[in-house]
Amino acid sequence: MSYTKFVASLARAKSGNINKIRISPSRCRSTVASPKSQEEKEPQRQLEGCAVVDAAPIELINQTKNAKDVRLNRIHIDFDNTEEAYKSKNNIELLRSLLVFNLCRIDILVEKNKELVELSKKLLGQRLFEKLMKMTFYGQFVAGEDHNAIKPLIHKNQAFGVGAVLDYSVEEDLTQEEAEKKEMDSCVSEAEKESPGAGHREKKYKAHRQFGDRRGGVISARTYFYADEAKCDNQMETFINCIKASGGASNDGFSAIKMTALGRPQFLLQFSEVLVKWRKFFNFLAAQQGKSDMTALEKRLELEQLKESLTQMGVAARDDIENWFTGEKLGLSGTIDLLDWNSLINDTTKMSNLLMVPNLETGQLESLSNKFTAEEESQMKRMLQRVDILAKHALENGVRLMVDAEQTYFQPAISRLTLEMQRKFNREKPVIFNTYQCYLKEAYDNVTLDVELSRREGWYFGAKLVRGAYMYQERARAQEIGYEDPINPDYEATNRMYHKCLEYVLEEIEHNRKANVMVATHNEDTVKFTLEKMNEMGLSPTENKVYFGQLLGMCDQISFPLGQAGFPVYKYVPYGPVNEVIPYLSRRAQENRGFMKGSQRERSLLWNELTRRFLGGQIFYKPAY
Repeated sequence: MSYTKFVASLARAKSGNINKIRISPSRCRSTVASPKSQEEKEPQRQLEGCAVVDAAPIELINQTKNAKDVRLNRIHIDFDNTEEAYKSKNNIELLRSLLVFNLCRIDILVEKNKELVELSKKLLGQRLFEKLMKMTFYGQFVAGEDHNAIKPLIHKNQAFGVGAVLDYSVEEDLTQEEAEKKEMDSCVSEAEKESPGAGHREKKYKAHRQFGDRRGGVISARTYFYADEAKCDNQMETFINCIKASGGASNDGFSAIKMTALGRPQFLLQFSEVLVKWRKFFNFLAAQQGKSDMTALEKRLELEQLKESLTQMGVAARDDIENWFTGEKLGLSGTIDLLDWNSLINDTTKMSNLLMVPNLETGQLESLSNKFTAEEESQMKRMLQRVDILAKHALENGVRLMVDAEQTYFQPAISRLTLEMQRKFNREKPVIFNTYQCYLKEAYDNVTLDVELSRREGWYFGAKLVRGAYMYQERARAQEIGYEDPINPDYEATNRMYHKCLEYVLEEIEHNRKANVMVATHNEDTVKFTLEKMNEMGLSPTENKVYFGQLLGMCDQISFPLGQAGFPVYKYVPYGPVNEVIPYLSRRAQENRGFMKGSQRERSLLWNELTRRFLGGQIFYKPAY
């Protein structure tokens, strides 16, 4: 049933004219993952001819009705084997990596990188400057200037078992003042501009000029600022070209998109607030029933108590509430969980009708915006249309679409829109992947709820797990504006959260082969944790259910041994003209500064491989593929 109809029913409650609300039986059924069949549980094939793989036989118990011992090959990968890790690179490329990584350790070069870039342009001229960049930072972290230029690198990596997530990395080079102005103009509705103090907007979901430049404190994610609808159309076309390039370069690639590139962020802000407030209302009702300590998926509202609570709040008369929550399955179970609750918000026909939230003090529904202009309504619809167009292009080109995560004040809406795409396009195979930032306190709840919904409705769950890109900015914003910090307290807590989410999805894959996950990390311990769990569960790399992802130019000692051992592994492959990817390169330098200062491992491995080649007479080593 639709959220719009639900709102209309609440409005009619005052006049006693209530229509019965029915909730789809599929939304109310509590399910568990079905055990995989014997045919699905194929033993891992032994991988031969690869020095990084050790296969040791182990015994696992297949927990079926007739339990049998299954012999599997336990795969271990040696991430210290530099010959395998760097066999795709010639000596010049290894020397370039060492040079770039060492330059990234010099604070003044990183801090003043923009000034140095401008100075280099003046001293060298554009042509020599571009040549210098391609010999250093650009050559290390960017694949090429356009979709034709990147094909040789993509094909070479594929020959060594490494796929690509294409990412067109061009950004506007705005000043801080320009970025702040664009953000404030695009995140505030006309109604709010006329009456700034009206409504009950939460501070977190309102635009704040101090944090209008969303690039601040962010070193590993692109940032888009809204200009107009034509610019959004252009950015959609760019994503379409990226999808086509990915489909043309390989038959199993990914393409990455960002929702903030596709429409006015005002809608993401306000829809996020609606989703969060409805979830808070559910938690408020659960606390009344003594269930506040349960996980999000465990909380189930007892219907009789729920009806009594809504009656006491004055939402409607008891008889009317009885009619609202009468559904075939719902009536039988006698409870409502958060997924049932969320299903009330599923109509995007009239956007302004979605922006209604419950006020816990009055028990009434209130609008987040007094009135939307016709143009604002149209902008919201066009954003959803662009998302739908991209998903269709991905399906047609055999490409999987990775929706990147963004700030927490946008993310609930982004995740909900991504979820709607998954429900539509992930019926036959995983096409749409959502991104979960595991430095968030609510990451586990979000993963488990989405997995459960995919079980109930029978579509393929697709996830990319990352630690997160916005920690410093999010913490500063929460402290300054005055709301709860959404970030885990320390790095160890984030690691535990990452492994907890990952283990949950791996268990879902073990029991239900419709789940898929990309382990996007440069953390070697997390990769080893994943391999260990896959060994324990008997998950073969050839099933293509568990992927690994790293950035181009970083952690080759993880990516290439995995790829050559038969695991699906992908590099995030940025591309674009030299001058227009400078903001991207600036972030890579900043990210690598912390990465390289904290660990000498990658530099040591590079030196070891160069030394091995020189001592072995491989001075002119050339990759063979």
